[in-house]
Amino acid sequence: MYDEQQWILNRIRLTPQKEALVEIETGRSWTYGQLGKEISKWRHILCVHSIEAGDRVCMISENNIDTFAILFACGLEGAIFVPFNWRLGEKEIAVLASDCEPKLCIYEASFENVASNLSVAYTWKLGEELAHTHALQEIKTSWQAADPWLIIYTGGTTGYPKGAVLSFDSVNWNAMNTIISWSLNSTDCTINYMPLFHTGGINALAIPLLMAGGKVVIGRKFAAEAAVRALDEYGSTISLFVPTMYQEIVHSSYFSQSNFPSVKVFLSGGAPCPKTIYAHFQDKGLLFKEGYGLTEAGPNNFYIDPIEALRKGGAVGKSMQFNQVRILKEDGTLCNHEEVGELQLRGRHLFKEYWQNELATKDAFDGDWFKTGDLAKMDMDGDVFIVGRKKDIIISGGENVYPQEIEQCIIKHPNVKETAVVGTEDDYWGEVVTAFIVCEKMIEGFEAEIRASCLEHLGKFKIPKKIYFLNELPRTTVGKIDKMKLKQLVVN
Repeated sequence: MYDEQQWILNRIRLTPQKEALVEIETGRSWTYGQLGKEISKWRHILCVHSIEAGDRVCMISENNIDTFAILFACGLEGAIFVPFNWRLGEKEIAVLASDCEPKLCIYEASFENVASNLSVAYTWKLGEELAHTHALQEIKTSWQAADPWLIIYTGGTTGYPKGAVLSFDSVNWNAMNTIISWSLNSTDCTINYMPLFHTGGINALAIPLLMAGGKVVIGRKFAAEAAVRALDEYGSTISLFVPTMYQEIVHSSYFSQSNFPSVKVFLSGGAPCPKTIYAHFQDKGLLFKEGYGLTEAGPNNFYIDPIEALRKGGAVGKSMQFNQVRILKEDGTLCNHEEVGELQLRGRHLFKEYWQNELATKDAFDGDWFKTGDLAKMDMDGDVFIVGRKKDIIISGGENVYPQEIEQCIIKHPNVKETAVVGTEDDYWGEVVTAFIVCEKMIEGFEAEIRASCLEHLGKFKIPKKIYFLNELPRTTVGKIDKMKLKQLVVN
């Protein structure tokens, strides 16, 4: 028998009057006791729609505190919560729904058209109230540690979405590991503008702090001035932003005014952070460090003392209390210090599997070690540095973008003879989507036409920010498109 998914009920019982969740834009605020009532309400809604253990419940909504009540309600009922990336195009969301086949779609009013076109048995709009409630069954304790709680969609090297299944173990061990390794407690508060369809929004700090009895303040749409003011207004002690957010934060007027007395440390994740950002915080005497994670693992995997992080710019540190890391050469042997190899992770925080994708799951593991596909090195002190990626994933503004799906979209145009998409460095976005196109013939306004064509099928963040037209694409000696040379064309 396994009842650790009920920890939220124990937390509610322990600190019912303590503030748990706040929405910045609306001012809505729940104590832990009120969160318990909201969870009960959503359990009723799941019951009315005949949601049973293993059924998928998807959600299409921008950031709000309801997400957590729904997530916990699903966990208590044994249902699988699937937050969809609302930034995707309608067709892309339909692909996700086709893959996980949700029984119920919960949606925000602005996404009603998207939700109504999905093949689901039931839909429910946020804000609707039940006409009457049903007697809830006693919460079962038959769920196992390995049973799924969440499916978070990520991409693969082919660009096709894969549903990373996070079990109760995955979520809870990441939270416990984070609390212990990062010394979080009930006095901590985080400002979260990370999207709640990402593991960073749900699992980086929100779930760990709710487990610890802290406060989670949710921002709907990021604006630098509002975000930095919120740090002081709500007494944030630890908050995570992606580098593109930090680019705006450090140039905001309020950042220059405040010393952020409550903040213990600023965290950066989602993409490599420019060293210039470190300098802004160091000049103000503020602690700043980077982390590393991914949907399939945590996302928290490392700890580094903030003082060391400033001294070793770019280091993510050592593995946390309850997980392990190793770096392997191509031949499968361990790397020596300062040697670059593939980073692999092990621990109970790892994801369970890719949803209905046995082959991809098998390929992702070497025994019980998860193969990240990322390149790293370790210094003599045992601190890890992330060096690069084996995959061609583009990380733009903290979003993963997969070149092949953009290439497939562009190549559909009858005037496109050949195309290749890469990520090129950008001071603001980290990387930007850059397309190289060989045309049948040059047409006036064709660049705008390509972007408009992509927008019909892809989310806005995937549309190429840079487009170059070439007579031919460079190739390697074996005839493959040489993407490294394409990147060099932009630099030169």
